[in-house]
Amino acid sequence: MDSNEIDGDRKASAVVGTPDAGPAENTLQNTSDKVTIAVDAMSGDLGASTAVEAAKSITRKHSDLRILLVGKEAELAPLLGNHGDSISIHHASEVVMMEDAPAQALRSKKDSSMRVAINLVKSGDAAACVSCGNTGALMAMGRFVLKMLPGIDRPAIIAAIPNLGGHVQMLDLGANVDCTAEHLYQFAVMGSALSSAVDGIDKPKVGLLNIGSEDIKGNELVKEADKLLELARTNGDLNYVGFIEGDQIYMGDADVVVADGFVGNVALKSSEGVAKLIRSYLKKEFTRSPLSKVMGLIASPVLKRLGKRIDPRRYNGASLLGLRGIVIKSHGSADALALENALSIARLEAKKNLISLINTQTETRLIQSSA
Repeated sequence: MDSNEIDGDRKASAVVGTPDAGPAENTLQNTSDKVTIAVDAMSGDLGASTAVEAAKSITRKHSDLRILLVGKEAELAPLLGNHGDSISIHHASEVVMMEDAPAQALRSKKDSSMRVAINLVKSGDAAACVSCGNTGALMAMGRFVLKMLPGIDRPAIIAAIPNLGGHVQMLDLGANVDCTAEHLYQFAVMGSALSSAVDGIDKPKVGLLNIGSEDIKGNELVKEADKLLELARTNGDLNYVGFIEGDQIYMGDADVVVADGFVGNVALKSSEGVAKLIRSYLKKEFTRSPLSKVMGLIASPVLKRLGKRIDPRRYNGASLLGLRGIVIKSHGSADALALENALSIARLEAKKNLISLINTQTETRLIQSSA
C-alpha cells in the first residue's frame, strides 16, 4: 500500500477548501437487492484489464452485486465485451497517477476515475468505492467529498492481518504518521465498531501496540493513549486489553490492534516481507536436490494450504475508516485475485451497513468519553 503521500488530505483541504454540502445519506444501496460498487478501473499498476477481470470473477460468484467500472470508456469497453447488466461502465476522462501530489490531483483532476468513483458514493449511486490508486490522493478526495463522521478528526487505514485466531484488524496502517493520544483513542473506537460489524465479535479485544507490556514502556503518545483507553474500559465502552507487543499481533491476543500510521505501516510491510521470505525459503529448500523435490511433491498439499493462508493477496483491501462512506484502498500492484478480495470487503461492509453502525457506536462512545 502506497503511504508516501501521508496526510496529503490535510494539505489538499487547505488548498481547495471544503464544500458546504455533506454526502447524501446512502441507505438505498445497502438495503436493496443489489449492492453497487464503483471501481476506479484506471489507477492500478497492472492496468484496466485487471479491474475488468476482477469484476467479472466476483459478479459470477455474487448475484447481488453490481459493478460500475469507472474510467475511459474507449479503453474499458473492448475489455468488458458483453457481460449483462451486472457490470457497466461509467465514463471518466482523467486518471490520477501515482506520482501526482494529492492537492494537485484534488484540485485539477475533478473528472478522474478516482474522483468520479467517490462522487458516486456521495450521490448514493454506489454503496462503496474501490481504488488501487494513489493513497494520498484517495485519502484527500475521500475526506473532501464524503467528509468525516461526527467526532472523528482523521480517517485511518484499517485492514485484516492473518494470525493464529484467524485475523486481526489493525489500524492505522499509514494514513497518519503524526498522531495524538485522542486520535489513537478514536482509532480504537472505530476499529472496535468495525470488528463488531464485520467480524461479528460482540466485544472485540482492543490492544495498543507498544515496545513492551509494562506500564513504564513506550513513548508519551502511547502512555497518554493508554490512559484514555483504560478509562474507556472502566466505563464499559471498550474491551481494552492494554499494551501488546509486535509478536502478539499474530498470536490472537487481540481482535483490534491500534498504532499510529508510521508504526502500523512498518508492521504491515514487515509482515508482508516475512510472508514472501517464508515462501522463497520453502521453494528454495524443496528444489535443492532430487530428494528434496520428491519430498516437496509429497508435501505439496500442505504447502499449498500454507501458501494460501499467508498469501497477502487474500488480505488485500484496506478501509479508509472514519469517512461518511465506504472507500477501500487496494494495493497499487494488485492482480485480479487481490482486487477481487478488496471488492469482497466492500460488498461485505455495504451489506452490513457499516457506516451507520460505526456512526452509532462511535457517537455513543466518544460522547461518553468526553462527558
